[in-house]
Amino acid sequence: MIFAHMGDCHIGSWRQPQLMALNFQSFQVVVDRCIKEKVDFILIAGDFFDSAYPPIEVIKETFGEFRKLKNANIPVFFIAGSHDFSASGKTFLDVLEKAGFGTNVFRSEERDGRIILQPTIYKNIAIYGYPGKKSGMEVPEIEKIKLQDSPGLFKILMLHTAIRDAVGTLPIQAVDQEKLPEVDYTALAHLHIKYNKNRRVYCGPTFPNNSLELEELRGGSFYLIDTTTGKIERQEIKLKEVIVIDLELTDAFIGTEKVIEELKKHILKDKIIILKLRGILERGKVSDINFNHIEEFTRTQEAYVLLRNTTKLQAPQTEISFELKSENIEEEIISKFREENPNKFNELIFQLISALQLEKKEDERTQIFEDRLLSEVRKIIKI
Repeated sequence: MIFAHMGDCHIGSWRQPQLMALNFQSFQVVVDRCIKEKVDFILIAGDFFDSAYPPIEVIKETFGEFRKLKNANIPVFFIAGSHDFSASGKTFLDVLEKAGFGTNVFRSEERDGRIILQPTIYKNIAIYGYPGKKSGMEVPEIEKIKLQDSPGLFKILMLHTAIRDAVGTLPIQAVDQEKLPEVDYTALAHLHIKYNKNRRVYCGPTFPNNSLELEELRGGSFYLIDTTTGKIERQEIKLKEVIVIDLELTDAFIGTEKVIEELKKHILKDKIIILKLRGILERGKVSDINFNHIEEFTRTQEAYVLLRNTTKLQAPQTEISFELKSENIEEEIISKFREENPNKFNELIFQLISALQLEKKEDERTQIFEDRLLSEVRKIIKI
């Protein structure tokens, strides 16, 4: 049998209409390829929607694609991810299931301190699944799972989480892969990375979910797996070329001209343009750069969309002198707050401030940094 593995579709994400459209078109590409390849079934390993309650227009478009799969007799099996997860347990994935467009394979019971996952059987395949949750709360639970036996069947485990081998030494909550049950294929999502090791596979997003991912991944992906030969093949989805313009500026008054001069060096037609500006401004400020004029230029060149990042473009730091009652204004402010707001949690203030001073490491993915930060905070407040 041949099946497809996708996840992290984040349907409904992106504010820019052009990128929201590409996000959905990428999912359509997966659907069309699966129909063309005549796959036996499809796995969606969480974060199909970008939220538990997506807009009605997003749902209507999505149902159209699932109807195509149903008409092609291709069943879909899924689990919730940290974005589609709802504390109430109710999400629009339930609506998909009620409409007959897919099956949620998360079925479990607790027994002797273990979480026993029960299989969803499809022909000679046993599919087990455990959903992702907010802030990595699924990690300690996953390390307790055990599979109800299904002898003689090809076993698949679907998880939406981080595993230790994929995040390396980064101090974030992650599942020890050695504690996972032995299966024939582990279908993973949550980390938007390329990872395929010991039949444990992160499928990657079907479309990048932010400008940093657009720069790093340049497109989306999913996998096709042949249960007979054991072949695991990554399928790339690249609908538009991405051009990154990384420019240092020191003078905001001539910044507009410098940016346009750099843009003229590239063929912009139908491209996604990521404009990254950095440097210390010796003259002027960021608002002196005419971004409307820059965007109008990219439109005349028929660029698909322009994204800009000015977080590393700064004015010179100025020294501000003022009189303090103590040498440490931070301690003074906190002491005053504790006096005015007595609470047993006040003893955690300094620990939390220290944790929130964590810095993003060079080349560290934003998602991994956020998970690392949340992990430190959870240790302090013990949740």
